[in-house]
Amino acid sequence: MAGQKPFVPFVSSETHMAEFTVRALIIGLVLAVVLGAANAYLGLKAGMTIAATYPAAVIGMAIIKLLKGTILEENFARTVGSIGESIAAGAIFTLPAFFIAGIWVPFFTPGNYLISSAIMFAGGVLGIMFVALLRRVMVEDVDLPFPESVAAAEIHKAGQGGGGSSKFLFRAMGVGAAIQTLGQFKLFATSWSGLIKFGSGGVLFRSPDVSPAYMGVGYIIGPRLAALNFSGGVLAWGLLAPMIAYFMVGGNGGGEVTAEMIVEVWGKYVRPIAIGGMLVGAAFTLWNMRKSLITGIARSISDVKKAATGESATERIEKDIPFTWIMVGILGTAVATFFIYNYFAQDVFAALVATIVMIIAGFFFAAVSGYLVGIIGSSNNPISGLTLSTLVVAAILMVALGMEGTEGVAAVLGVAAVVCVAAAVAGEMLQDLKAGHLLGGTPWRMQIGDLIGVFVSAAIMFIPLLVLHEGDISEKVNSKLAEFEKSNISVIEYQGSNEQLMGKTYTMAEFKALDNDLKNEILELNAGFGGEALPAPQASLMAILSQGIVGGQMEWILIFVGMLMGVGFILMNVKSPMLVSVGMYLPLGTTFAIFVGGLIKGVTEKVSAKRGHNDAQKSRVDNIGVLVAAGLIAGEALVGLLFAGMKFFEIEMFEIFANPTFVISLAVFAFVAYMLIKTPADNAGDPDEPAAPSVH
Repeated sequence: MAGQKPFVPFVSSETHMAEFTVRALIIGLVLAVVLGAANAYLGLKAGMTIAATYPAAVIGMAIIKLLKGTILEENFARTVGSIGESIAAGAIFTLPAFFIAGIWVPFFTPGNYLISSAIMFAGGVLGIMFVALLRRVMVEDVDLPFPESVAAAEIHKAGQGGGGSSKFLFRAMGVGAAIQTLGQFKLFATSWSGLIKFGSGGVLFRSPDVSPAYMGVGYIIGPRLAALNFSGGVLAWGLLAPMIAYFMVGGNGGGEVTAEMIVEVWGKYVRPIAIGGMLVGAAFTLWNMRKSLITGIARSISDVKKAATGESATERIEKDIPFTWIMVGILGTAVATFFIYNYFAQDVFAALVATIVMIIAGFFFAAVSGYLVGIIGSSNNPISGLTLSTLVVAAILMVALGMEGTEGVAAVLGVAAVVCVAAAVAGEMLQDLKAGHLLGGTPWRMQIGDLIGVFVSAAIMFIPLLVLHEGDISEKVNSKLAEFEKSNISVIEYQGSNEQLMGKTYTMAEFKALDNDLKNEILELNAGFGGEALPAPQASLMAILSQGIVGGQMEWILIFVGMLMGVGFILMNVKSPMLVSVGMYLPLGTTFAIFVGGLIKGVTEKVSAKRGHNDAQKSRVDNIGVLVAAGLIAGEALVGLLFAGMKFFEIEMFEIFANPTFVISLAVFAFVAYMLIKTPADNAGDPDEPAAPSVH
């Protein structure tokens, strides 16, 4: 463009400094695993993930500065470290669906682990290869502001001046870890619930869960979105569940509503309605972005032509993985996924069709994901909506090809899983490449680093999923067995509808020798993936849709009612029908805690305004608040995984009180609120200091 100043990175292209070093790679890989596991924990429990770019930038910067490293090493470590979150997002949105759909029961077998790792690695490689094709055109596009990339680059630049933002993150991680630990040791009650009776009916009230992670999520998304999410919980638990329970029992003189009945009604009837709302919400999100999506698809085609025919870059900051190797990577991944789909479908032609769908959808959605990240950042990227579109197309094709039953459902979920990981990785990768472009990083080194990060994350990500799933089942099974022992029950009889288990009885010794997933089904505990502790809303949606379209196992009336409800939300101009529906699907304690976090963010903004902070100070208050919230999330998530592992291995835990009080819990809420308000407000800085870009 005439008159436009030439781009000058922070580190010039002619400068050669340490970048792709062993220490930066190791730091990045550790961050990828840790932040990926933390996001897996958060996503399965709350249906949301947080962008790992900022925690990875702050932690990596702090460690490398101690080691006297360079800013390009920091950039490289952040790039590798943040890729684990996108692998986690792809994993939690799809892999639990194999269990929920009844395909992987038990969830863990060596074969399931290998297939999961292959799916995540294939999707990750595809995402990186597609972005490597498009990087040069997209990062240089002046119409793409890349807000989060600019913010991440500014974090690194500020660190060169001795910025101490890392202390806020690490301190909050310690607080989140301590609260989670004390809750597990039963110093205080982590929740409270009680049934308020109204004649033969009743409403089940529940406190917010004592969770720094949920409060941190609410703080990050802010009061308006947190309120929308909580409104779904109010609709589910304050209207639909008690009303349905009343008409089932209380309204016809058949007895009185109990707390257990309301929970059962929520699980069997309200959640499918919420899934219908989520389906409409996802479609509405994509419709609102239709212009960006169409533009992204059109650009992706022209960008590939430019990448294939353009002259090879000679500058260090413009060198990508060679085009030939990109094509080899895409072809190799296509061959690998063909064998994966053939394993699922047991049909060569169907596997070939699924592979073609995956490559086409993966490319377009990777490009669209990158484009959307350039506009709105990765935190707002509608990955689940893009994946849902792929799933519906794949399911319709499988039905057209005559596929049905478990094989057809598995093939559909396999296509969706690879595309989901590819789109998530592409968005995160392009965001980091833009930050690297601003700082003067070398693209091909960042791309190779991310390939290594994807391989390690794909190999490990199944483990935290398994630990959380099995840990939750172990906890609930042991609790149930303790009840049986108190009641002198020595024989367990299956009373469910599974034809293979009908009429079977087990002695205690026989039952204890069974697999955890089978124990879960025999006792009908609804633990693990899809249960109250790990609702995994996106994966549940994927499972139900694929079963409904391919296997004909959908409760269509409940889904349809939910879809009409979603249309009603749209007609009422609800800002995010998807978020309200997710709130209906999640346990009330989760949405309530997120709402409390949103309220705290609102109070922080009021305090900042009352103190007369200017725009620069408000920006610093906002940024520090996000770092504190992210630290609370990471601290609780990591310790939560540790305790889930202890439950998995049935390690006895120390208990301070047998029946802890909720009074201490109120003090915990007050302390977290105080921390989230005071820490940012007291560190607004000098009013004359220029503002940094917002980090969310």
